[in-house]
Amino acid sequence: MAPAKVPPGHFPILYFAAAASFTGKSTEHLAAPLPLGRLFATLDEKYPGIRQKVLDSCAVTVNLAYVDMEGEEAADQKLVIQEGDEVAIIPPVSSG
Repeated sequence: MAPAKVPPGHFPILYFAAAASFTGKSTEHLAAPLPLGRLFATLDEKYPGIRQKVLDSCAVTVNLAYVDMEGEEAADQKLVIQEGDEVAIIPPVSSG
């Protein structure tokens, strides 16, 4: 199955593991541009409780590069997610 085409003015966001379970989706498209520092707040508005239960312990990538999301003010405020950028939410992986 081919990935859905990204609508103009949007970016794809990929959800893995607990993030996919919480949202009920593996991917969706969000409106761009979006400052990186607003990403978690935007997702928490859409999926109440996701920040505390999932996002605060996740890694985030933008175009396959990990970005620092330690606190809204610590996130790279210069980074703005642009149309066509790919964002991934990657919960921690546990091993046994």
